[in-house]
Amino acid sequence: MTVKRPSGPQINRRQALGLLAVTAVGGAFVPREALAQDKSLADTSLLMPDAGVCSITPEVTEGPFYFDPELERQDITEGRKGVPLVVRLQAVDAQCRPLARARVDIWHCDAKGIYSGYPGQGDGGNIDTSGQKFLRGIQHTDGRGIVTFRTIYPGWYSGRTTHIHFKVFPDDKSVMTGQLFFPDDLSEHLFASVAPYNHRPHRRDVFNGDDGIARRAGPLSQAALREAVGAYEALLIVAIDAG
Repeated sequence: MTVKRPSGPQINRRQALGLLAVTAVGGAFVPREALAQDKSLADTSLLMPDAGVCSITPEVTEGPFYFDPELERQDITEGRKGVPLVVRLQAVDAQCRPLARARVDIWHCDAKGIYSGYPGQGDGGNIDTSGQKFLRGIQHTDGRGIVTFRTIYPGWYSGRTTHIHFKVFPDDKSVMTGQLFFPDDLSEHLFASVAPYNHRPHRRDVFNGDDGIARRAGPLSQAALREAVGAYEALLIVAIDAG
């Protein structure tokens, strides 16, 4: 079967790596040197050097495919094939102070646009993943407000741009729901050239600028991407109005 290539932006690997160098920096994101494994994020002034407070991350819909997997784990892949991705989220309050011991849930589709735990999945709507929990997990933030998940780069499904869902529970009585988005050019590079993303018979139909949820979330929900050893890293600060 011939695979139809998307009509959106396309880049090669060299251009993709240049894009990572751009998206790995920015006022709303943890600086690259601050996230090195042997560095400390105790100096929270590093998070927002140009502002006295953190910009509150916009809340968006949780979508139709959430459930609590009841699995506190770092690696959520469960054998799903795809480009390795490390997701690092840092939960802070409006003054950039880390939120320690906050619960963080993430969930997303696999390389073929399939969510675990629900019927009607896949391009044909004929795949039932009820009872499965792949690409879902929870963790509690450390003293720096950080959680790290090991997963795969998410694919896409009709009507939505590429994204990862998350929830942050600062305490037992409150929750912030958001979505993390990826650069279109990098997504298209992977979807066009890497298996199993490029084995799908249909073309991606929605990009970030066409996705109403991505537009509402805005730039504060765009992941900072960089290439690490054997994986990409997606970094996002989630600033929560705890008041």
